Amino acid sequence: MAGYTTNREDHLRRLRRIEGQVRGLQRMVDEDKYCIDILTQVSAADHALRSFALSLLEEHMAHCVADAAAKGGAEADSKVKEATDAIARLVRS
Repeated sequence: MAGYTTNREDHLRRLRRIEGQVRGLQRMVDEDKYCIDILTQVSAADHALRSFALSLLEEHMAHCVADAAAKGGAEADSKVKEATDAIARLVRS
């Protein structure tokens, strides 16, 4: 079971909201809205996506990584490396 399973509906709701923000951006471009207004909305969508990613990462750490750490061994090392790599990708972007 994935770490986010218990919050699946919340996650889907957040993603649908982000999808709506992106559709709103498309509409703004289509309607030739002011550049700064579009950039403001891009920033909001970016923030929402990062917030979602951090929430998902937190659940992954609490569930998947914690379970693997309790078992120890190579699986624990692998999950920690996997989480570290995911954090690095988030920090770089």
